[in-house]
Amino acid sequence: MPNAIKNEETQSSEMRRSGWRRGSEGAYNIHVNGVLHCRVRYSQLLGLHEQIKKEYGSNVVPAFPPKKIFTLTPAEVEQRREQLEKYMQAGELFLLTARLSFYLFFGFETQQIPTEEVALDICLSNGQKVTVNILTSDQTEDVLEAVATKLDLPDDLVGYFSLFLVREGVDGSLTFVRKLQEFELPYVSITSLRSSEFHIVLRKSYWDMSYDADVMDNRVGLNLLYTQTVSDIERGWILVNKDQHRQLKSLQEKGSKKEFIHLGQTLKYYGYIKFDPCITDFPEKGCQVIVSAGNNELNFHVKLPNEQMKEGSFKVTRMRCWRVTSSVSDGLDGSSAKCEVKLELAFEYLMSKDRLQWVTITSQQAIMMSICLQSMVDELMVKKSGGSIKKMLRKRHNGSIQRPDSQQTVKSPPLLDSPDPNREQIVKLSTKLSSVSLRGISASNSANDISANDFHGNYAFEGIGDDDL
Repeated sequence: MPNAIKNEETQSSEMRRSGWRRGSEGAYNIHVNGVLHCRVRYSQLLGLHEQIKKEYGSNVVPAFPPKKIFTLTPAEVEQRREQLEKYMQAGELFLLTARLSFYLFFGFETQQIPTEEVALDICLSNGQKVTVNILTSDQTEDVLEAVATKLDLPDDLVGYFSLFLVREGVDGSLTFVRKLQEFELPYVSITSLRSSEFHIVLRKSYWDMSYDADVMDNRVGLNLLYTQTVSDIERGWILVNKDQHRQLKSLQEKGSKKEFIHLGQTLKYYGYIKFDPCITDFPEKGCQVIVSAGNNELNFHVKLPNEQMKEGSFKVTRMRCWRVTSSVSDGLDGSSAKCEVKLELAFEYLMSKDRLQWVTITSQQAIMMSICLQSMVDELMVKKSGGSIKKMLRKRHNGSIQRPDSQQTVKSPPLLDSPDPNREQIVKLSTKLSSVSLRGISASNSANDISANDFHGNYAFEGIGDDDL
């Protein structure tokens, strides 16, 4: 979902190169999670609005900012931008269908991009690149199939993996920006960023470690999972002590990949995604926190104002509802200023019987956090209904891409580095914390502005009984 719309500057060289012109109707940059996705004109958004009205009826869509006969004043231009942003962030409008989302995020941008064959690099967890030949118009599903074919990963295991957009820091750290959506064009997404910092990474897309057994039954699946586990340990996402590190290194030297993974499954934060440091209002306002998602929870590693470190976990089953909000501040210096988007993930949590409390995380990765929560809930509901993850994961059809017959072996990662001896021990929170679908993003100027119409319920929510207290 878009969380920022910025007026395109008239004299922008980037606008001229992309073919957009600023007329009386204006041009706008649409940012999603702080990343530019496309540039559109008012008339194109109005056309999309009319299509949605025809398909779903006028009663479904909110009011669209009206046309103006005369040239807009600067104040009216800003007012229209704010109105368009609120319109695009209204409820579930643009999640009604993937097709509409595709038109919104990429349809306008791809009008300027011819369909042609290109080479696209997909990174594995150890940094190894897999180059696939695709079309510029291929969607995420097509690219994922092409990667699977290049690696010789069986069709029935493709759904266990997803493509993620990540930003690599100068120190080698990875920031997960978002999971690539089904309707997205990976080539367009990565090239439009115009930065070598961004990469597309292949990573497992499930949370329940019991599904590891399905993946490990295949040689390529085993190598991918093993590589990810080693990488997460070296990155510090999975915590190990000296004795565990010694055991892991011994198994790695022997080439015992399954045993290595089995031991990894017993370690803290196995299978978690770790987010960049951010801010939370729990247990106190303004606390620095490192959030990790995994094992059906959001884990908080909090630094309190008194410098004390504490840890606690919020289970998704205890989150009654949540929402993501955004606020935008434009700089005063036109073309030289950046559009700053502030994102917050707020969820209402059942702290104890009959006591609900809102917890807010201020992070540029708020949308990625909500996507993680949603996928956890999906797995929980499938398991609760007695279903199989294989039924939940969409079976991908045979793509139309002509792929080479050559296969690429997944290289094993180098031996583990020694664990960080300076890593602090974490003190557990004394408070018992036991936690989804992000359906929409609503604009807000206040972190405390939480109204009943802006959030969505969690269908995996469970109450706390007397035995739980």
